[in-house]
Amino acid sequence: MSEYPPSFVPADAVAPAPRRVRAFLAGQPVLDTVRARYVWEWPPYPQYYVPLADVDTALLADEGTTEATPRGTARRAALVAGDVRRPGAAWLYGADAPEPLRDTVRFEWSALDAWFEEDEEVFVHPRNPYSRVDALRSTRHVRVELDGAVLAESSSPVVVFETGLPPRTYFPRSAVDFTHLVPSATRTQCPYKGQTSAYWSVELGGTVRPDLAWSYDFPTREMLAIAGLVAFYDEKVDVVVDGVRQARPRTPFSD
Repeated sequence: MSEYPPSFVPADAVAPAPRRVRAFLAGQPVLDTVRARYVWEWPPYPQYYVPLADVDTALLADEGTTEATPRGTARRAALVAGDVRRPGAAWLYGADAPEPLRDTVRFEWSALDAWFEEDEEVFVHPRNPYSRVDALRSTRHVRVELDGAVLAESSSPVVVFETGLPPRTYFPRSAVDFTHLVPSATRTQCPYKGQTSAYWSVELGGTVRPDLAWSYDFPTREMLAIAGLVAFYDEKVDVVVDGVRQARPRTPFSD
């Protein structure tokens, strides 16, 4: 049994997305729909498949190639907006796709400059309607160590519980030993928490472990409780909770 709730949505599942979805390239609207479909190409994270009728097809440039996919044959197309060209940005599905996906377009998320659900920007991939993310204040005593050095320790952390991932402990900055932390230029994005504002590597004994800690100064509205706090990858450090040393979880972030 997993130590945290897994995502139970199977690969290739399809569901309606009853929210307005828009995406832009070079300031131009590429799509605007309330009829998108969630498609779980692999279980944890869905993608949007958008009706072709809700796409500005003048921005699509057929690349003359097709690709066999589990959802039928897809024609490849570039996105072109003014001087901006994004090759291989779209897959167009036709008559041999499952009925809910016929005449839809699947876009490479990063090929667009910005995506919105209703009027809120969303990053990396659509928010999974079957996932939940909670940021809860706690009085559990949590300590983070690496090679015997204490990196953070607090009895007033905020713990983030996200479907499909182990709990993440966010520490007040006053509880973090920054003498071991080296600022990093890395920035990442999360559909549920927003964009990170800082990353740190850990330097111990002349050895640098890159990008082990991060912070969100301006998280999404639902995650305001973690604003300015610092979290570590439990997969790469040693965590002690109420005196009990935790096993390092295995996740896509372990390597």
